[in-house]
Amino acid sequence: MRRALHWIIGLPIVAIIAAFAVANRQWIDVSFDPLSRDAPRAMITMPLWSLFFCGIFVGLVAGWLACWFAQKKWRRAAREARAELLRGQDELARLRRDAAARHNLPTSHAA
Repeated sequence: MRRALHWIIGLPIVAIIAAFAVANRQWIDVSFDPLSRDAPRAMITMPLWSLFFCGIFVGLVAGWLACWFAQKKWRRAAREARAELLRGQDELARLRRDAAARHNLPTSHAA
């Protein structure tokens, strides 16, 4: 069911994206120089659809980075909890070894 839902939603989205790319094949000049409009120092010529997809890609990466930095405290808490768990497991193993050693000691009863 879930796989069919992915196809039902994904296929029209892919068709719309392909139609957008075909409809916007014209080349545009993208200038990165805000001071000179006539002779920009940094300019790239690219299809309009590639500019659109580059913008989506940059937005995805920026969103991923923002989420990653926002979850810093949770990653730290998980790391600290993992370390505490390992300390507790080590202490439990040590206590079990000590208890087993005490249990196996010969006891001398004075008769």
